[in-house]
Amino acid sequence: QVHLVESGGGLVQPGASLRLSCVASGGTSSSYAMAWFRQVPGKEREFVAAIRRPNGATFYADSLKGRFTMSRDNAWNTVYLQMNSLKPEDTAVYYCGRLLNPIVSTIRDRDRYHYWGQGTQVTVSS
Repeated sequence: QVHLVESGGGLVQPGASLRLSCVASGGTSSSYAMAWFRQVPGKEREFVAAIRRPNGATFYADSLKGRFTMSRDNAWNTVYLQMNSLKPEDTAVYYCGRLLNPIVSTIRDRDRYHYWGQGTQVTVSS
């Protein structure tokens, strides 16, 4: 069983930056994707970014590329989402997920993910 815990959310002003963290524990697979999705009330959870183990390839939602950067620590225990130039429309609950044995075509598909964290709220408002 994999346990994911997100942190780092909060209330920030437009234009500010935040870094989210997701700490993973458990699991034995060395082939998976870690991803960030976000969700606002009444809308579906949408893909933000992902990083694939073992090769470290990253994937981004086209609309967020250039502002958001995903990374991980050397041990693959923690993944990060650096969010810059935040906008009010970035307000959402951000979730960390893990997809086992991913293929590229499934990485952006929330329904394929096996594990989720509890989410962390990000609010961008003046």
